[in-house]
Amino acid sequence: MFNYSLTYTDLYQLSMAQVYFLKGKADEKAVFDYYFRKIPYQGGYAIFAGLQDFLKQLEQLSFSDEDLDYLKTQDFEDSFLEYLRDFQFKGNIRACREGEVVFSTAPILQVEASLIEAQLIETILLNLLNFQTLVATKASRIRLIAKDKTLLDFGLRRAQGPGGYYASKAAVIGGFNGTSNVVVGRDFKIPISGTMAHSFIQSYDSELEAFRDFALKRPKNCVLLVDTYDTLNSGVPNAIKVAKEMEERGNKLLAIRLDSGDLAYFAKESRKQLDAAGLSYVKIAASNQLDEYVIKSLQEQNASIDIYGVGTNLVIGKPDGALDGVYKLAYAAGKPRIKLSESLAKTTIPHVKQVFRTYDTNGQFNGADAIALKNEDQPKQIHHPSEPFKKMNVENFEQEPLLHLVMENGQNLTTNSSLEEIANFSKSRLALLPLEYKRFDNPHIYKVGISDALKQERDRLINAHKS
Repeated sequence: MFNYSLTYTDLYQLSMAQVYFLKGKADEKAVFDYYFRKIPYQGGYAIFAGLQDFLKQLEQLSFSDEDLDYLKTQDFEDSFLEYLRDFQFKGNIRACREGEVVFSTAPILQVEASLIEAQLIETILLNLLNFQTLVATKASRIRLIAKDKTLLDFGLRRAQGPGGYYASKAAVIGGFNGTSNVVVGRDFKIPISGTMAHSFIQSYDSELEAFRDFALKRPKNCVLLVDTYDTLNSGVPNAIKVAKEMEERGNKLLAIRLDSGDLAYFAKESRKQLDAAGLSYVKIAASNQLDEYVIKSLQEQNASIDIYGVGTNLVIGKPDGALDGVYKLAYAAGKPRIKLSESLAKTTIPHVKQVFRTYDTNGQFNGADAIALKNEDQPKQIHHPSEPFKKMNVENFEQEPLLHLVMENGQNLTTNSSLEEIANFSKSRLALLPLEYKRFDNPHIYKVGISDALKQERDRLINAHKS
């Protein structure tokens, strides 16, 4: 994990913080909500990821002497810089569990802290949570399409700098089986996987000689790349020869990899050659600009592919590129706060809140989350946040609160779950989401509404600020 300084922020966070400090508002309490406005990829859900990394960073965030020396050159006042010298986050965080299935509008995380604390952590919060949630959601969509096939993250070389580290981790939360990213395998105890580059084969005068050397020196989990010259007339036949030689030594070739051309056709023809040679155990891996759309096509063609290596399109979150996650003030100085807009959809929801998930009689998600006041009993009715005449009765459904205290007075309260445990939790939660919300095209819209009491509070504040 990378270690950040509190200068990993936007300038306006520090500018606002200095004003709060100089006006005597350093200890004024505030509550901010983190949520997103639109589900990515035109999908029906998102997978919350990045919480554990964020909490770990919060525990150690501070300003170094080098940071303060630099800020002094940016015209910040000495008294404020002395205040920052001993700065530590000592607030509270309430959040959904990492790996939770989440939806737009409802808070995923709430920060309860001083105005300065809450403001200074906004940038790193959005930076870590938005990106990892985006990639975990992309990975989950690919997993649903790929069904039980092995999925490997091959995206580190195409990622935006250090973002590749967190992308590999988020991919596993979303359902991937492993990664080519060695440092992520080390840090999170997840399987690492890789084959060879075309350059390895090109460096030899003979493709067969290259395969033989590789198999001799890397006999475990050996995968041979067969498309450097002629996939069906050279690559696969040479791989078969080496596989037979490996059998004589008591080893087995794990797989061949296809990285170009008509993947469905080459996979089917390669499967025929392997099976004819008695190598039905040798798997076929495919890579080359894969995403959920390409994999969907390959699956529909019954391509004989066992392993998908997904790179660029996964780790950059293509085509969305960013999650529409925002961080909005909901409560300050003992009062609920609201931000108005010409569009009710962009008017914020004030107050300290709780989110309830409703369940049907079969124990499945009921298709509705309720946003309520924090200390409110389970709501009986919810209203559409931006279409006031739409409402739904939820009184008779089982309800579960989603926001839990994960940090108190700056201390991380979570149990530091392994990446495998987070991924398994996410899988179990996604299994509770009915199929119509997981459809690849035109998924059903999951309802998120506000309680009667919260609607009354929001309406009151809207009227007060407009009068």
